[in-house]
Amino acid sequence: MADFDLAIIGGGINGAGIARDAAGRGLSVLLIEQNDLASGTSSKSTKLIHGGLRYLEVYAFRLVREALIEREVLIRNAPHLTRPLRFVLPHHSGLRPAWMLRLGLFLYDHLGGRHILPGTEAVDLTHHVVGEPLKRTFRQGFIYSDGWVDDSRLVVLNAVDAAERSATIRTRTKLVRADREGSHWQLVLNARGNREVVTARALVNAAGPWGLDVTEHLLRTPPTAHVRLIKGSHIVVRRLYEHDHAYIFQNADGRIVFAIPYERDLTLIGTTDIDFKGDPAAPAASADEITYLCGAASAYFRHPVLPDQLVHAFAGVRQLYDDGASRAKDLTREYVLDLQAHAGQAPLLTVYGGKITTYRRLAETALRRLARYLKVGAPWTAGAPLPGGDFPYDGVEALTARARGLWPFLTEGNARRLVRAYGTRLDRILGDAREPENLGEWFGDELTATEVRYLMRHEFAETADDVLWRRSKLGLRVGAEAEAALARFMEASASRTAAE
Repeated sequence: MADFDLAIIGGGINGAGIARDAAGRGLSVLLIEQNDLASGTSSKSTKLIHGGLRYLEVYAFRLVREALIEREVLIRNAPHLTRPLRFVLPHHSGLRPAWMLRLGLFLYDHLGGRHILPGTEAVDLTHHVVGEPLKRTFRQGFIYSDGWVDDSRLVVLNAVDAAERSATIRTRTKLVRADREGSHWQLVLNARGNREVVTARALVNAAGPWGLDVTEHLLRTPPTAHVRLIKGSHIVVRRLYEHDHAYIFQNADGRIVFAIPYERDLTLIGTTDIDFKGDPAAPAASADEITYLCGAASAYFRHPVLPDQLVHAFAGVRQLYDDGASRAKDLTREYVLDLQAHAGQAPLLTVYGGKITTYRRLAETALRRLARYLKVGAPWTAGAPLPGGDFPYDGVEALTARARGLWPFLTEGNARRLVRAYGTRLDRILGDAREPENLGEWFGDELTATEVRYLMRHEFAETADDVLWRRSKLGLRVGAEAEAALARFMEASASRTAAE
């Protein structure tokens, strides 16, 4: 008898989503991640839940429809991690004609069965607040709806929910070798130098940009699909405008670039799409990409965006299914699931491609494919809130007011950040604290020892980087001295826990 029904390689959004869904259906699940949860592509996205307006041009109607439907599923199930977001699309007379934009936005409004998000409206940019930051040559535009998501926390909370449903989550654990032993897989693991052997009835390769390496070197099987690694880079600058809308800009090369309100007083600009070769663990935004993004934004904004204005830059590598498109931007964002299961042998399911918006549907599809080999319960995630998300989709303001009433020492910004991160689980962190001193040591102006201990005990955080960049985005604000103090605190806390 195998140790687990299902083993999953990769702790990104697809792996964590499959683990959560499978655990909730009664399967015994092991998730293996070589680093931290969301340490790869899933923390380096544009932070959007969207249908993909530009995919309509290549007639990807099924993909767009599925993603449009999933927007509202995510907004309802993770109201703390998501928010509706209105996008401004200025009309550029030299690019796509206005009638084409109107038609595309009409389809976008009606393909996905909107219930929460408002529809498209045409705007006179010369008399609307969203036109103020733009060059005066842009006179007409459209405003439509999509959504924003805290990408890395979405991954973490899927893993938290999976663990609370009895899944085993193993971060910083490397798969060394995997062998089919008849009706099960034998997996050799290395966790901090300790070797371990476990067995599973089925195996999922959801390693993203590492997936091909896993297939060829650890599973020692020939790849069944062609993939391309695509790098997407982003830059972060000080806030470029005061209102809360995002922008979507058309570029002469056919690409689009977003400018999005980010972390209260910043603007996120991205992304690029270029082929990538090298180590997917260490991508970086190149000088050319930074120049490209600055130029794309400067073509629309009245005040130019320059490389010396950067607060932060990051890049992620996506593994996309290679459908033969010549340009990276034209590759399909459809996910492809390849199942290898010969008679009497344990099944292997490999995940190719995908996007963060459709991760939940990908997980459902994966389990449907595996249902022939495992006793899988009924789908359940469509109406199940993620941890802390058991409140109305428009309830963040009420929760923030409640937090300030219960813990009056919190500033408005503190309270909103904590509610956005933890939702109704904030009570588990702050408890009966009545003054800032009750929360222990402070690392900068917002992060406390109490919060860090919670992240270590309940959200798999082990390093300062885990806390500052994936459990939060406080790395944008915490200085080197506070980061060093945080690292010392976490190391000491881990040592005490190990000694107990």
